[in-house]
Amino acid sequence: MPKKKVIKKEKQISKLLYWSPRILSILFILFLSLFSLDIFGNNYTFWETIIGLFMHNIPSFVLIIILLISWKHEWVGAIAFAIGGLLYIFLTLGRNNFEWYFLTWIIQISGVAFLIAYLWFLNWKNKEYQKQARSIL
Repeated sequence: MPKKKVIKKEKQISKLLYWSPRILSILFILFLSLFSLDIFGNNYTFWETIIGLFMHNIPSFVLIIILLISWKHEWVGAIAFAIGGLLYIFLTLGRNNFEWYFLTWIIQISGVAFLIAYLWFLNWKNKEYQKQARSIL
């Protein structure tokens, strides 16, 4: 393959590695935020609804802060999303009333968190590789 095509492919892969964890993190946060909408099914007052929404969205707020930090420091996203996935597994398995269908929840939420952590890790390694390649040239 000619050198120009290889460089073009590397740039496309770098761009994909750059954007995929960021976009998936945003979609994951939006997905988790959907669970807070169950607050509207009850007959709460306005302030009870606001407090309920806030409490339901605390994990989303934490993930937004992690996303903002990870945008520049990818290793933070790799570690934080992996820890988040593990935390969800332990909290779900540690319930007193464990049911087998909880395993599907674990796969859906922790699996996505682990995938995002892996993509952040790949992005971080690619960034390090790009720095080394630039220093050689």
